[in-house]
Amino acid sequence: MDFEVDRRDFRRTRIAAGRRPGLSPGQIRLEIERFALTTNNVTYAVVGDMFDYWGFFPTEAPWGRLPVMGLGSVVESAHPGIAAEGRHFGFYPMSSEVVITAEPRSGAVGARPDGARSGGEVAFRDVGAHRAQHAATYTDFRDVATDATFDLDRVDEYLLLWGMFMTSFLVDDYLGDPAAQGGMFRGAGQTLVTSASSKTSICLAACLALRDGHHSIGVTSPRNRAFVEGLGLYDEVITYGEIDRTDARVASGLVDMAGSGPVRSAIHTHFADNLKFSIAVGATHRADMGSDGDLPGTPPELFFAPAQSAKRAKDWGPDELANRTARAFNDLLDQTERWLTVVHRTGSDGVEATYRELLEGQADPSMGYVCSMSKDGLS
Repeated sequence: MDFEVDRRDFRRTRIAAGRRPGLSPGQIRLEIERFALTTNNVTYAVVGDMFDYWGFFPTEAPWGRLPVMGLGSVVESAHPGIAAEGRHFGFYPMSSEVVITAEPRSGAVGARPDGARSGGEVAFRDVGAHRAQHAATYTDFRDVATDATFDLDRVDEYLLLWGMFMTSFLVDDYLGDPAAQGGMFRGAGQTLVTSASSKTSICLAACLALRDGHHSIGVTSPRNRAFVEGLGLYDEVITYGEIDRTDARVASGLVDMAGSGPVRSAIHTHFADNLKFSIAVGATHRADMGSDGDLPGTPPELFFAPAQSAKRAKDWGPDELANRTARAFNDLLDQTERWLTVVHRTGSDGVEATYRELLEGQADPSMGYVCSMSKDGLS
């Protein structure tokens, strides 16, 4: 079964009966065990044409298959170098299984101080023609048996947070680079983070909290304020209606996870020339998206995580990049019990219900949804 979204109207969905074609030479069939479903996946729909997220798993127009981070097992292989075994982490469709054209490859395995592996070996890569232009981040499948960041007791947390943490880690690194033009945080003493209750924002807040002397402000809705304050990660929490109460004289920056035109305009207008950076990352408030027009202050820029990842892999080497992200991610996992409750949703009805809650912004921010198209449940 495949969960598909109408690319013209994200409220329209369907369950397509999956065909089970035979494998061509070089192909493998993966049975999808589970996948995380978050507001990040709604963002993939919003920017799907811009970044070709719809192209990950093409299907007949006007339908599209959203990519999700999940776990799958190779259950059939027509590739002599890939055995039908193991569990693999990577991007999957919201489906019960997927067939890809695979190529075995060796990936970066970072050596931790204790000698254990940190980065996880890349077991194989999707080399289908439709994936040729996609960054390795989106095409690699990692063998979780070799990945020190993968904890069997925290498999769901891994699926829910790893991809969003990587984005946030790279945003923090991008802004905090003292060698970048304008210096660290481009001279800003504080960073406003919109959609502060979203998991990508929480991951960024955890990174920002490690930077001495830099003030972080979480911007959220009145409904989620208590939750965000309870995280203890932001130095300050305000609601969207309180933006104009902040001190506009302070050199500030914006990391926009909400994508709301009115909110972005309010922050730019309030800080004007004291807004030193405006980074667009997410689109949790897709209904309010609008043109930036001639906003006061620095022009907004769109952040593309794979580009920063490639830069750091070149600067530090892939092993060191893997080491740094693994250490920081493990630190984050140690905190999740305080604020994250994992909820399992199974079967097409469960996936549909979860998608709609996220699409309409009705999901509880303390919940993390891990889904399976199978009705047999998750353990």
